[in-house]
Amino acid sequence: MFSDRTNWKLAQNRFTQAVEEVRSSGAKILDLTVSNPTRVGLEYDSRAILAALVSPQALDYDPQAKGLLFARKAVAEYYRVDHFHANQGVAVDPERIVLTTSTSEGYSFVFRLLCNAGDELLVPKPSYPLFEFLADLQDVKLVPYPLIYDHGWQMDFPSLEKAVTQRTRGVVVVHPNNPTGSYVSESERRQLNEFCRERGLAVVVDEVFLDYEIGTSAAKAAAQVPALNRSAKSAAPPKTAAGTRKPESFAGNNEVLTFTLSGLSKIAALPQMKVAWIVTSGPKELVREAMARLEVIADTYLSMNAPVQWAVPLLLDQRKSIQKQLLGRVRANLAELDRQLAAQKACQRQEVEGGWYAVLRVPVTRSDEELAIELVREKHVLVHPGHFYDFVGDGYLVVSLIGDEREIGEGISRLLRHVT
Repeated sequence: MFSDRTNWKLAQNRFTQAVEEVRSSGAKILDLTVSNPTRVGLEYDSRAILAALVSPQALDYDPQAKGLLFARKAVAEYYRVDHFHANQGVAVDPERIVLTTSTSEGYSFVFRLLCNAGDELLVPKPSYPLFEFLADLQDVKLVPYPLIYDHGWQMDFPSLEKAVTQRTRGVVVVHPNNPTGSYVSESERRQLNEFCRERGLAVVVDEVFLDYEIGTSAAKAAAQVPALNRSAKSAAPPKTAAGTRKPESFAGNNEVLTFTLSGLSKIAALPQMKVAWIVTSGPKELVREAMARLEVIADTYLSMNAPVQWAVPLLLDQRKSIQKQLLGRVRANLAELDRQLAAQKACQRQEVEGGWYAVLRVPVTRSDEELAIELVREKHVLVHPGHFYDFVGDGYLVVSLIGDEREIGEGISRLLRHVT
């Protein structure tokens, strides 16, 4: 009776069962996976946020497929003005913006735009597991390409070349990646554009964590060397050291057809407001045709609601306060993680440049799932096993850095005592 595209394994896995068993026992779990910014003690301007949702203009029905121009101009201004760095941002035409309720919906629009049933998109590995479900729903095949680690995460272009086929329609990048926290370097961007231009491929970029730059040390950046399985031609130079300028958005990438996705969920830590967008850039004729088709897709659903669209300028403005709070929290928790790691030798943290997460390399004495289950049952500490993000092999745990600083510190302490 049901479609093959939704034939997923819906039974709870052992890890989820273990978490529910511990929670049902009444035990307090130290959650090192927390990703909901509305529940980590941030100070929101609640009065201003709620007031923004009562505009009388919301009583008028104005069905603009791409979203209200008023809201799209606010998104364009977000890209133009960089409040936290010296660079001036990117000039974006509001007519190249399509508002969506989420980046997931944005992905669905782009996947439908680019792909016939059975066509392929190249996606990074490791990365967030959402892609698989979105691709299934759009009848798209995902072909992974690896990110390789050598004093920092880098795109493996030789593997990209091997993965591409006649059915490939585009390359997905996450800038910075979730969970590795690695930005696409300027050298990688140039190589990616060349790779896609030669093959007629689009670039699809997820930038939800773009503003949360943590930075890597100058020493680490200088130490970056080509990975052993790279050719000299494809090797990427060191990434930008901390304290220079924020990595640039792909919204201004005009070399190839590019779709840049972002939204309020991370930018302003307001996932409940359901505001996201697609920015289209690239060669003029391709952009023109892409926007015409995207507008029809968006017009078919008209999913954005008026009250939140009229509130977009104020909601975007909330990022000035929220991002400072979150970056302070992330950096403090990262410093505490490093302090505790320095006292032992069995575990290491991998380099992270941006985002909310850290990847730990731990001794491979059992599977990551087994270790995560032990931690929640025996230590009441919740972490994500590496396989959740499609890491190759065991020995990886992923922890969030936005939680309460005392709980994060205690959770890390319990984790390290268990694995060392």
